[in-house]
Amino acid sequence: TLNMSVQIEAFTFNAFQENTFVVSKGQDAVIIDPGCYTKEEEHLLLDYIQLNGLKVHAILYTHAHIDHILGADFCARTFQAPAFLHPEDHQTWISVKNYAHLYGFENYKETSVPNKLLEDQMKLEFGQLQFTVYHTPGHAPGHVVFYHQSGFVINGDVLFQGSFGRVDLPGGNLATLKKSIHEVLFKFPEQTIVYCGHGPSTTIGAELKTNYILQF
Repeated sequence: TLNMSVQIEAFTFNAFQENTFVVSKGQDAVIIDPGCYTKEEEHLLLDYIQLNGLKVHAILYTHAHIDHILGADFCARTFQAPAFLHPEDHQTWISVKNYAHLYGFENYKETSVPNKLLEDQMKLEFGQLQFTVYHTPGHAPGHVVFYHQSGFVINGDVLFQGSFGRVDLPGGNLATLKKSIHEVLFKFPEQTIVYCGHGPSTTIGAELKTNYILQF
């Protein structure tokens, strides 16, 4: 029988242990935050998509820090799919080429800034997949999360299990991040599953009870 529920496959890529997600329903798929850097990582991603006969409709970016875009060039060339980023993170994207080598990513391939612009409350539709975009700055100025009404959110580096995104990078701001967490993420239903850019998934309910962000 054909399972028509939404499938979420996570891959942990690169030295930053970044989570790349392939979200699919039927054959319709999107890739979110491709962090694949080595040939082996690229093959893992490609094999999953090919073995499952998926059609990649889009590459979506929660934000443009290096660990979330290392696979951007590979995905642009391989899947020929439109790429989406919030315009306030265009500068974040452009700056990666200046510091990639400092983190040991000598082979970072610069690729053009995604030309599809994300905005707050935007509805995205890719075949049978629909998401609502929420602008959640604080970790990066153009950070967004992708909410799916079946009860999950791909939240990049805003909220982590028991933690939250760092704010010491250019464009980071703790007060702004707290606002994003309280006014966007913590408004989702408590059973909402939160898929994080690093580490395990969690739920809104669990973080409302225990997250360290609530202490200050």
